[in-house]
Amino acid sequence: MPSIQPCRPWQVFLIFLRLGLTSFGGPVAHLGYFRSEFVTRRQWLSERSYADLVALCQFLPGPASSQVGIALGLSQAGYRGALAAWVGFTLPSALALMLIALGIAGAGQAMPDGILHGLKVAAVAIVAQAVWGMGRTLCPDTPRITVMVVASCWVLLVPSAWMQLGVIAVAGVIGPLIVKPDKLADRDALPITVSRRAGLYWLTLFFVLLLGLPLLNAFWSSQVLSLLDAFYRSGALVFGGGHVVLPLLQAEVVPSGWVSNETFLAGYGITQAMPGPLLTFAMFLGASMQSAPSGWLGGLLCLIAIFAPSFFLVFGTLPFWEQWRRNLRLQATMQGINAAVVGLLLAALYQPVWITAIVQPQDVVLVLVALMALMAWKLPPWQVVSMCALVGWWPAR
Repeated sequence: MPSIQPCRPWQVFLIFLRLGLTSFGGPVAHLGYFRSEFVTRRQWLSERSYADLVALCQFLPGPASSQVGIALGLSQAGYRGALAAWVGFTLPSALALMLIALGIAGAGQAMPDGILHGLKVAAVAIVAQAVWGMGRTLCPDTPRITVMVVASCWVLLVPSAWMQLGVIAVAGVIGPLIVKPDKLADRDALPITVSRRAGLYWLTLFFVLLLGLPLLNAFWSSQVLSLLDAFYRSGALVFGGGHVVLPLLQAEVVPSGWVSNETFLAGYGITQAMPGPLLTFAMFLGASMQSAPSGWLGGLLCLIAIFAPSFFLVFGTLPFWEQWRRNLRLQATMQGINAAVVGLLLAALYQPVWITAIVQPQDVVLVLVALMALMAWKLPPWQVVSMCALVGWWPAR
C-alpha cells in the first residue's frame, strides 16, 4: 500500500481547485479524475482503498464525487483539509453560476429566449442519458425494474417532495426481500481515522438537523428557515448522484414560487456546462430567488445547506464503514433504494423537464441530436449544452 504524505490545507485547496476548474463530465468523470490524480499520480492511497472509498460514498445519500473529495482532504489534513478540498472543487462552478444568476436577475432577461429554450432542451438530453445509464447499472433484473417503474408511476400520479421520500422509504424496506447481494471479498482498511465517538456526534447532528429544521420552520416560519430546510433535506436525500436533486429541488422551489420553472430548467442546463459538482446548482437557485434572501446571501445559504449533509455523513460513517460494508442486508436495502431513485429521475424526465422544454418537432430533433452527441459520439456535456444553446439562439437572430 502506498505511503501517505500528508499535505497542508492550502496544498489540498490548490490541488482540488485545479480539479474544480477542469473536471467536466459529471460525477462518474470526476471519480476518474480523482483516481488519476490521487491513486496513479500522487499515490495517496491504493487502488483497492480508493475503490472502497468510492463504494462508501456511493452507498451514502449525497453527491458521491464531492464526498470522495471531502474524505480525501480529511485523510491529508484533517477537518481543515476536508473543507479545503470541498471549497477548491466547488468554488469555480459556484462562482460562475452565481454571476450568471445575478446577470439574469439584474437584467430581467440577460439571455435571449432562444438560448434559454436551448438550455431547457439540453436538460432533456442530459436527464435522459442519466436515466438510461443509471437504469442499466442500478436496475439489472426484473424485480428492480419493477421497483423503478412503480416508483415512477407513484410520483407522477402524486407529485410532492414527501411522496418522493415515501417512495425511497418503501423501496428500502422492499430491497432485502427482492435483492440478494454477493458477499464481498476482504479489502484494505480505508486510510482515514475518525474516532467512533466523533462519528456518532456527526451522525447525531445530521439527523437532528434533518428532523429539526422542518419542526423549527413549522413553529417559526421564515424564508431563511424554509430555504435551509428545503436545501438541507434535498442534500440529505440525494440517493444516486447529483442528477437526482432535480426532482427534489423542483418540488421545493417551483411550486412555492421561489424560482420560476423556466429559470429552474435554464439554470439546470447551464450547470451541465460547468466543471465540478452538480449540486452547485443550489448556488444558482439561491441567487435567483424572487424574494429575500437572494443574490450572494441566498446563493451561499443554499449552497452551504445542500452540501452540509455530505460533510456530516462522511465524518460520521467513516469510523463504522469497515463493519457496515460487510452487512449484506444493508447492501440489499440500498440497492432497492437505488432502483427507486431511477424511477424518480424517470418521472422527472417527463415532469417538469420534457413538458416544459419540448414544444415543437424541432425540439425533438435537437434532443435526438444531443443524445447522439452524448451517448454515441461521447462529447462532454458542456459541449452539448453549448451546442443546444447556440442552436436555440441562432433562429432568433
